[in-house]
Amino acid sequence: MLQATPISSAGRRFCRAAISESRSDCPGILPVPSNPPHCRLHARNGCRHNSTGLRQWRFRRDARTCPGLIFNNDLLAKDAAEYVARAAKDGYTLFLSSLSIVTSQIINPDPAFDLDKDFAPISLLASGAVVLVVSPQSNLSSVGDLIAMAKSDPGQVLCANAGIGSLPHMAAELFAQRAGIKLVHVPYPGSPQAVTDLVAGRVTMFFSPASTVIGQIAAGKLKALATAANKRANALPEVPSMAEAGMPDFDTSLWFGVMAPAGTPGTAIQKIESAAEKAMHRPDAVETLKKQGFDPLGQGSDAFKRYLLGEITRWSEVARHAGVRS
Repeated sequence: MLQATPISSAGRRFCRAAISESRSDCPGILPVPSNPPHCRLHARNGCRHNSTGLRQWRFRRDARTCPGLIFNNDLLAKDAAEYVARAAKDGYTLFLSSLSIVTSQIINPDPAFDLDKDFAPISLLASGAVVLVVSPQSNLSSVGDLIAMAKSDPGQVLCANAGIGSLPHMAAELFAQRAGIKLVHVPYPGSPQAVTDLVAGRVTMFFSPASTVIGQIAAGKLKALATAANKRANALPEVPSMAEAGMPDFDTSLWFGVMAPAGTPGTAIQKIESAAEKAMHRPDAVETLKKQGFDPLGQGSDAFKRYLLGEITRWSEVARHAGVRS
């Protein structure tokens, strides 16, 4: 049995891309240490949408498939990490993590878990491009135009986000700090609602996962000023990077990784880590992921742990300077 809590629209797109059922044996395969009666994967995120994308996960040991899928939407998303942190350390209960869980710990004055102590990172699966988009109704054609607008009238730039501590929010805070500007933050329940108001011209800007807005950009409903990274995104090759726009070392990629409760046996960690690496580099999975704006990584536990600690340090500093608290 696989259980999952609700995930965001970007998370669902990642899951669909990584594990789409284009073949009977499924391009994304995550084995477990033995043939258990239950396998649980909990995905933490701020949006309470049905986790339809996770319905396509398959757990397999050798050539045998583990029993079916059950979805639990009763847990609040914010509780998923705590649930997994306290779960049995047997390798059958896993956590699909993203930047939101890092910022959740950072901005919460009394977090119920410690990412460094309560979890064992297994694999950094993939990262997705984040793009700075504005309404075509605006006269903004570049990042420089946006910064000039914010400096000329600090209360003029309305910046949509997907909630306090979300990736769009933290990316915007980092952007404001680096550019030396003030933004008026407008929180939304999630990215889809923010995109709707941006298309309508009710807000000025939004840092969005590329997978969420590729269609609107292609249709001319949104204008992309830059990808929030040091290089251009494969899915949006015509959009300049933030480094090209004059802001180097600005990387706010949307990443996904798998973690287990701390103390999970090393043999279980190694098996899942190896399987995740192979799954993320299957040619069909790579092709589908790239179309959705994701770069497969499949990095192992040691690399993921270093990356996670770096993310905690970096975003702690951003949150401290911005005074972001939940």
